[in-house]
Amino acid sequence: MNRDAAQRCPMTTLYVGDLHPDVTEGLLFEKFSNAGAIRSIRVCREKTTRRSFGYAYVNFHQPADAERALDILNFEEIKGRPARVMWSQRDPSLRKSGVGNIFVKNLAKSMDSKALCDTFSAFGNILSCKVVSDENGSKGYGFVHFETQEAAERAIEKMNGMLLDDCRVFVGPFKSRKDYEIERGAQAKEFTNVYIKNFGEEMDDERLRQIFGKFGPTLSAKVMVDQRGRSKGFGFVDYKHHKDAQRAVDEMNNKELNGKLVYVGRAQKKMQRETELNRKFEQMKQHRTTLSQGINLYVKNLDKGLRDDGLYEIFSPFGTITSAKVMMQGGRSKGFGFVCFSSPSEATMAVTEMNGRIVTTKPLYVALAQRKDERQAHLTNHYRQRMASVRPQQPQGLPDTVRTSGPHPRTFSSTRRAAAQVPYMVASQCNTPQTLVHCPGKTPGAASAPTSIIDPACQEPLTTSMLVALDSEEQKQLLGQRLFPLIQAMQPMQAKKITGMLLELDNSELVCMLEYPEFLFSKVDEAVAVLQAHLAKQGAQRHATSTV
Repeated sequence: MNRDAAQRCPMTTLYVGDLHPDVTEGLLFEKFSNAGAIRSIRVCREKTTRRSFGYAYVNFHQPADAERALDILNFEEIKGRPARVMWSQRDPSLRKSGVGNIFVKNLAKSMDSKALCDTFSAFGNILSCKVVSDENGSKGYGFVHFETQEAAERAIEKMNGMLLDDCRVFVGPFKSRKDYEIERGAQAKEFTNVYIKNFGEEMDDERLRQIFGKFGPTLSAKVMVDQRGRSKGFGFVDYKHHKDAQRAVDEMNNKELNGKLVYVGRAQKKMQRETELNRKFEQMKQHRTTLSQGINLYVKNLDKGLRDDGLYEIFSPFGTITSAKVMMQGGRSKGFGFVCFSSPSEATMAVTEMNGRIVTTKPLYVALAQRKDERQAHLTNHYRQRMASVRPQQPQGLPDTVRTSGPHPRTFSSTRRAAAQVPYMVASQCNTPQTLVHCPGKTPGAASAPTSIIDPACQEPLTTSMLVALDSEEQKQLLGQRLFPLIQAMQPMQAKKITGMLLELDNSELVCMLEYPEFLFSKVDEAVAVLQAHLAKQGAQRHATSTV
């Protein structure tokens, strides 16, 4: 497909795209080794989950072998999907420049990537060719990337407007998303249709034309009416020139008409209005987030009877509170809320003093409020650090997925060691073989340990569908049944108390504890610390009382 380019600049590495997520290096080796000796193969994967990105690089020893593989394996089906094979282009500026790249739309459903490549190869060497598709098949458009801009221009000149499989196709230069959005933004500013509302019932087409015609020539003026022919209070005026429409908006918006202040603005389709509203909403949300940075606190594990005024009273000693809100659903507390202070120093003092303090019967969790994406990123980073710092040492000569159970932990200082062994201890209570389950794409020996151990004779894996089928009380009961034996192996004397404390958390966090032992023992650590602090406080109070 790009024989001349390969001869001018010998290359040995191929890019293989559009791969099924289950395609592995071994499967690619089987396919591509028929073309020649392979130096290396790498399927590109996400770092944490190890899920495939859907593309790989195959590196040959000899350029001729790589060229042969390109010729015979491009669009070859691998696990039911045609693979897209091309020379690896390491320079991102060349890939993103758009030089030689064309866009083709209005393609017939029968047109696939190979057929598109065959059709356009007459105009020059093709680096890459792709018909975009989903689970329902072709989406009717695609891209062809030529080696030279001249070849792309020839293809546009000859093929634009031609019939392909009885479909008249559009062929034009490829535009990046950024260029497309800039172009759309420029077009959006060039409006001629104006929307007017709130002018009441005393308005008809002719009067509307007279009022707004003073700004320039109009193509139409229409008052929208109901079934009885009465004005609905809004209408449209379409101008011949954009500048006249813009002047009408500038001079008439919020002006009095028929004794009312009218709204005059650019007429938009429903999708355009929704896009604009979403953009403004995101700007407002970002603005609120910026203003509340460092002063808004997230408080959870609240007593179910606590309301806004109670939350306000608890935190008022630490400064000026601008708002205190307990989140509710169906008239019942969801167990968490937010407290916003007037300054970061006040919020910091509240976090320091109140995090872990027992209010009524529960220890509070208090922290600076974060956006969902920030919180997820923080948790992911924290989890990686924990995994890297506390990964247990394996006995010499044993693989990572085989462990020897150590002595049963009895003290808080052995919590981390016990947590790594918990799944094996619990599974050993049944006299059946264990099934080791890894996260998708994870390999034994990676820093992320096996996520769960499931004994098929003891219990089936906990799934989202299992929880959804239960009411909230039954969900907690099931999660508690799964968590208790794990916690009991770590803290046998306090297992009931700790399990009760953890069950106050969101179900999503509880499921995460079952899947990730490291996350579980971090939460157990926190619970033990809270209990120890509470016991120490009670001891001090008893001592003070006895000495009085």
